[in-house]
Amino acid sequence: MSRDSLRLRLGLAAAALIALALLLAGIGLTVILDRVLDARTADGLDRTAKLIAGRVTLAPDGSPALSREPPDPRFATPYGGLYWQAEAGSHVLRSRSLWDKSLELGKADAAGTIDATGPDGGRLIAVIQPLTIGPSGAETDLRVIVAEDRRNLAASRTTFLRLLVPGLVALFVVLTLAMALFVRRALAPFRLLQSDLLAVHAGTRTRLPEHFPDEVRPLVADLNRLLDAQERALIRARDAAADMAHGLKTPLAVLDALARRTGPADPTLSAEIAEQARAMGGQVERALARARIAASGDLRRRSCRVAPVAERLIATMRRLPEGDSLDWAVSVPEALTYPGEEGELMEVLGNLLDNARKWAHRRVRITGQTEAGRQCLAVEDDGPGMSSAAIAGIGRGQRWDETRPGTGFGIAIARDVAEAAGAHLEFGRSELGGLRAALRWPGL
Repeated sequence: MSRDSLRLRLGLAAAALIALALLLAGIGLTVILDRVLDARTADGLDRTAKLIAGRVTLAPDGSPALSREPPDPRFATPYGGLYWQAEAGSHVLRSRSLWDKSLELGKADAAGTIDATGPDGGRLIAVIQPLTIGPSGAETDLRVIVAEDRRNLAASRTTFLRLLVPGLVALFVVLTLAMALFVRRALAPFRLLQSDLLAVHAGTRTRLPEHFPDEVRPLVADLNRLLDAQERALIRARDAAADMAHGLKTPLAVLDALARRTGPADPTLSAEIAEQARAMGGQVERALARARIAASGDLRRRSCRVAPVAERLIATMRRLPEGDSLDWAVSVPEALTYPGEEGELMEVLGNLLDNARKWAHRRVRITGQTEAGRQCLAVEDDGPGMSSAAIAGIGRGQRWDETRPGTGFGIAIARDVAEAAGAHLEFGRSELGGLRAALRWPGL
């Protein structure tokens, strides 16, 4: 999956949002837990304070005394984490857990919950319970304080987080997988559209089906209108090319006849007219080929098998002059497929085979293969071959040798048609001694 994939982008965005939501949820749950723990602890401490207050008595000197200790053993353990303290005026009665320290809460006399510092320096949550005791008319103000070390609450919080974090991670995985399935499902129409477009490119379908969701249907409708317009333009271009070919055939034939007629009287003029007529014919052929290429477009591409086309072309070449005396060796796999219409392949391969027929001494070889994800079709002959300068000249439409008939545009036309189909035509020296023309294109 590439970095530009819409599915990847949506998946990453969804995963990030899910992670953020779960993080905020975890923080919120932790805050809620802290408040719940504080509330429950304060409620328990308040009950303990009331219990202690009910057991406090005053000695004759006004000092408080406790008739019975609270049952929690932490009150009797030095720095045990649970403390109580009863204050009556200047007299202070405290739990054994405070040891030789006191809870310093200042002048807070109102009932409530506050934070305090413990005897060992730790943070405490403390509950203050003020009341008055003693006979009527001789009441004494009493303040009972019960506190608990927050480290006990932190331990509960840690236990909660140990359970919460794996749960949130598991929930993240489940939600991310669910979101991935949702994104895949949501993008299913685009995958179907992609497969239909590939069918249009391959030529197995002429238009796109319209059974798509409302959000995609306008795009499909526009693509179908584009396909229809392209088909109409293709038909008009082919008709125009045919009309052009027929319109120029007669003037070129007249020029050729004039060249032959003026030959006895002025051989130089006759040769020049004939040469210009051949050049015009070649230019017309190349222009018509380019018109057909431009009309075919890239949206609706077709493909064809190479082997049958090669066999038919070789059968035709055998009937041409010097073609029946050559040894035509063919080794093309049945699976080799050219990325264009059959007519385009016939034009490319036909020009290459015709060139090989003209220059070969005894043998022409046609081979096809697939290598490293690319396909190759090569035409070789055992003729004189070509120099680097001659090969470069072919690309510019120049003739290699005037001693052979033709306009000199065949290979140039083949190169134009091949490049329009996404193929690349290369020339070099063949093992047979002559020219090697290799046609390469990406695997289909």
